[in-house]
Amino acid sequence: MKSDREDLKWEEIQTEHIIQNEWIDFRQSVYRFPDGRVFEPFYSYSRRDYVVIVASDTEGNYLCVRQFRQGIRKVTTEFPAGGLERTDGKEYCSPGSETFSEEALDAAKRELAEETGYSSDDWSRLFVIPSNATVSDNYAHIFMAENCRKTGGQQLDETEFLNVEKHTAEEIEDLIRSGDFEQSVHVLAWMLSKEKRMSLLRPDWIEKEM
Repeated sequence: MKSDREDLKWEEIQTEHIIQNEWIDFRQSVYRFPDGRVFEPFYSYSRRDYVVIVASDTEGNYLCVRQFRQGIRKVTTEFPAGGLERTDGKEYCSPGSETFSEEALDAAKRELAEETGYSSDDWSRLFVIPSNATVSDNYAHIFMAENCRKTGGQQLDETEFLNVEKHTAEEIEDLIRSGDFEQSVHVLAWMLSKEKRMSLLRPDWIEKEM
């Protein structure tokens, strides 16, 4: 239940851009709390929005990728994913600036083809959610692609080193339970795709892509 108070918003009274380049805008800010106290430093950053694709082939197997993730310093199993490309060459959208990124569905189709070599004509948009609302302003766009078929080879970026794997639904469930499917938004994507397949989601949650 929401509180009757409407003064919960923090006021940003000073900001220092510690790192601001084409990759990230990492900031140190001073905030005034609703009760008037001033707090510093608070660190936050801007990165570009990205897509996550729960993709299955014509046999019902799910396309996953294995790659090294620097944050936890491990090789992970996850779904194909990647950032929305921007025409201004940056990896983020500065607050208050115009958006110069490609459409999320276009990014999802491109990332699936680049990372796996597969394509699909059967797409559903499942959800859009902040990636990490506490410290970051970017969003994850979650899609489902069914009846994927092999249409080419991988076209990886210079920093991408990944292998494609196919898993059954049961195997993905086992990976999640064992802690070996370690991207939180990807786990959410799996749960949403399961609910869609079981027709448990409200119709207005699912937007069918033509």
